[in-house]
Amino acid sequence: LETRLSEGVSSARRQRTTVRAMLSRLALRSGRAAVVAASRVPPKCRLSASRCIVAAAARAPELAVSRRGLQARGFSGEVEREKMEFDIVIVGGGPAGLAAAIRAKQIANEAGKELSVCVVEKGAEIGAHILSGNVFEPRALNELIPDWREKGAPLDTPVVSDSFYWLPSGQHAVPIPGPLLHLAPELRQSGNFVISLGALCRWLGEQAEALGVEIYPGFAAAEPVIDAGTGAVLGVQLADVGIAKDGRKKDTYEPGMQLLGRQTILSEGCRGSLSEAIMERFGLREGVSPQHYGLGIKEVWEIPEEHHVPGTVVHTVGWPLDMMTYGGSFIYHMKPNLLHIGLVVGLDYSNPYLSPYQELQKFKQHPRVKALLEGGKCISYGARCLNEGGIQAIPKLTFPGGMIAGCGAGFLNVPKIKGSHTAMKTGMLAGEAAAEATLASGESVGAEIVKYESDVKSSWVWEELSRVRNFKPAWHAGMIPGMAYGSASLMLTRGKEPWTFWWDKKDSEYTKPASQCKKIEYPKPDGVYTFEILENLIRSGVNHEHDQPAHLKVKEDKAGVPLEESLPTYDGPEGRFCPAKVYEYVQAEDGGMRLQINAQNCVHCKCCSIKTPQEYIKWTVPEGSGGPQYAAM
Repeated sequence: LETRLSEGVSSARRQRTTVRAMLSRLALRSGRAAVVAASRVPPKCRLSASRCIVAAAARAPELAVSRRGLQARGFSGEVEREKMEFDIVIVGGGPAGLAAAIRAKQIANEAGKELSVCVVEKGAEIGAHILSGNVFEPRALNELIPDWREKGAPLDTPVVSDSFYWLPSGQHAVPIPGPLLHLAPELRQSGNFVISLGALCRWLGEQAEALGVEIYPGFAAAEPVIDAGTGAVLGVQLADVGIAKDGRKKDTYEPGMQLLGRQTILSEGCRGSLSEAIMERFGLREGVSPQHYGLGIKEVWEIPEEHHVPGTVVHTVGWPLDMMTYGGSFIYHMKPNLLHIGLVVGLDYSNPYLSPYQELQKFKQHPRVKALLEGGKCISYGARCLNEGGIQAIPKLTFPGGMIAGCGAGFLNVPKIKGSHTAMKTGMLAGEAAAEATLASGESVGAEIVKYESDVKSSWVWEELSRVRNFKPAWHAGMIPGMAYGSASLMLTRGKEPWTFWWDKKDSEYTKPASQCKKIEYPKPDGVYTFEILENLIRSGVNHEHDQPAHLKVKEDKAGVPLEESLPTYDGPEGRFCPAKVYEYVQAEDGGMRLQINAQNCVHCKCCSIKTPQEYIKWTVPEGSGGPQYAAM
């Protein structure tokens, strides 16, 4: 079965590569040529490719004009690159990016004007790289699409009950009384839904396309396009395809196109590579605390109906994590008989021997959890980092030529364990600001739309995050002080404390030397409830073109860190925190050790760019459509 699956995935990848190459060649050709070429696309790939080909062909005349205009702006380079021009270019087909696209088109429609909006997504399809808990708060969706029920949004499992437990050990569970828990508005689940965020994003994509948004899945935005004269962002450049591991150009080589916009909205999600580059280039993080992160490990199970109560929501803190490590578990029952189970671990943990993946496997051995999974089957696995810094770590949101929305900036509400609603709202505000500026001026190329940041700060998103700003920082004193202060802040002061906690250390700087920590021995997997990483990895559908340069790179100025610091001082923590077994130290030919990077395993969680000593890994995008293929996450 694994062999057949691998062959099928490889075939699909080859077909997508063919489509990408054809799209690049078609972008500046006639509609007739596009129709002829489209007929040659492999049948199974034709449906997903047709939108791209038709859109490229239809835009051929204006693209030729755009190309001449761009040359006049001083673009030059060794590689001849084809270009497509839009009013708004959005990077990332998640909740923020799609909400931005929909809102921008709504503004244009209300004004009776034309506005071209493009969404580029590195996943093979919308939703392929989306992973979240997810208990969804529909506040932003209600504002964006009030009739979402009539339009068939996949919100089918309303929350019917929620509970919270402290696990003092692997045998016991202490419930927190509901009336006490619900004194904090952030911990109430009434009116929310247990969903697959990937399914919701696919539905949002359909709504966006119905409004005329052009969506290009399977294309990775590799770097920003910068105006040589003004330094403003003019759009993004897609990753080149058809480059071999050794750097040579293969027969399938196609240089990445440039997608140019009057405004560029970055909505890549947590730790987006373009967003990070833009923050550094324009100094957007000056005056704020370093962003803190958590790593979420998740499995989806099919369980017997007698164990399943749709709409049940359970959260826990405590075991298996120690008293100084921030984190907790979630268990969500979703129709028809799916169980979403996972563990989030704050990446400011100190023990280099901790493995977030193994902590989840250990958690499933708790008698109450194990009984729930009995007779069930794990059908999906994945991992993703999430922002935990709160309002103190949100950067400046605008720059010349664009803005950052959603989790790329860090709008997660930590005690709520929710960020999709805030991502959507900030995306809506970004799309609205970009559309209004473009339609009003007619020429806003390279402009900085500062109105967007002021709109965010006057919205309910900022108010919500301000109330909970001190919750997560209090946990640096440990679980008990953190719970005590957090409870008082959420239930009594409601965030009105006259102080705000700040910090100046990155997550990687909290790791202690291995000599100061106790090794953690994890039980061997049983293959029924617990699994080896590589066995679970198959359930993520992860796949990358094997003959391409590794997208995970050791930074040039930190080339010595793996062998000079990470291994001798911290005993190689990357081999334990990575949830896909990408990193391992193996014996070199000279008898010493070397770091081996198995980039083909990568599920795009971004943890390595955060938790490695000195953040020595630079995460870049692989060829488009590479990575996990999440179906129900």
